[in-house]
Amino acid sequence: MNITLRQLTYFKALAEQRNFGRAAGMVNISQPALSVQIREMETTLGAPLVERRARDVVLTPFGRLILDHAGRVLDEMQALTEAARWQGGLIGRLSLGIIPTIAPYILPGALEALRSGDIMLDVQVREARTDQLLTEVRGGQLDAAIMALPVGDEGLEARALFEDRFLLAGTAARLEALGQGAETLRPTLLAHSPLLLLEDGHCLTDQALEVCGRGRGHAQIDMGASSLGTLSRLVAAGFGLTLMPEIAAATEIRAAPGMQLRRFDPPEPARRIALIRRRSGRNDAWFDTLAGVLQRVGQGLLDAARTDLDADRKTPEDPVPAMGTG
Repeated sequence: MNITLRQLTYFKALAEQRNFGRAAGMVNISQPALSVQIREMETTLGAPLVERRARDVVLTPFGRLILDHAGRVLDEMQALTEAARWQGGLIGRLSLGIIPTIAPYILPGALEALRSGDIMLDVQVREARTDQLLTEVRGGQLDAAIMALPVGDEGLEARALFEDRFLLAGTAARLEALGQGAETLRPTLLAHSPLLLLEDGHCLTDQALEVCGRGRGHAQIDMGASSLGTLSRLVAAGFGLTLMPEIAAATEIRAAPGMQLRRFDPPEPARRIALIRRRSGRNDAWFDTLAGVLQRVGQGLLDAARTDLDADRKTPEDPVPAMGTG
């Protein structure tokens, strides 16, 4: 019997996608080639692995048994590969995923810090939404990924990096309309204000809806922007309010000077940013090193943003900054 690791990989992809075309695209081969490999695997094992239907495939009972074995074998091979590659620490090639609402702000400093530690380190960055990054971390295409918690997967390990608070962004007129005399500013008090958010699928959108206590069907919700840069310019043009992550605030307010920021009163809403990877029983120094670098860079950006934004809003007439430290 000669079952190859490649065949196990193809079979696992087919089981996940339940479609030969999608599975072939996932493993970067043609659909006929994938079909041939699965047929050869079935011939070697002496029994069908899948039921071929018009629009999808379904695992046979024997196929489910083999999938369980395949998963364990591929997990062990991935662990072996990682142990060999990372035995000297954070060296060689690093495949790092990152969500779009963090990437533009932390990557320049993080890449500089990583390469200053090892000029030969090859960092390959994959920017994508959370669900896609989770799939690729689980599948071994990514070594680790930066995203917001919670992850909710027992097969993954998370290392907290920093807390990214949300600020309220809008034009001066829209922020003033909320009422300067109010004792508190809470996200849940924005029910009658137009709220601009990123298009559905971004975890930041889910977090914003949750902290504001709104549903997707709310009349004052507009989910259409594809990036925080676009969102900032819409807000600066007066189209509505949004929740701006603190790590992005300094960059976006320079790009959209018509936008102003205001802190929520304590407890300030925030998201927790973490580095995640496949769970392992090993004490891998590379993961600790990477988390340490990202934590220092991210926290440095947040500290600088808080200092700059607060200082910019101190005037003789307004000794208490509008962006108070909370």
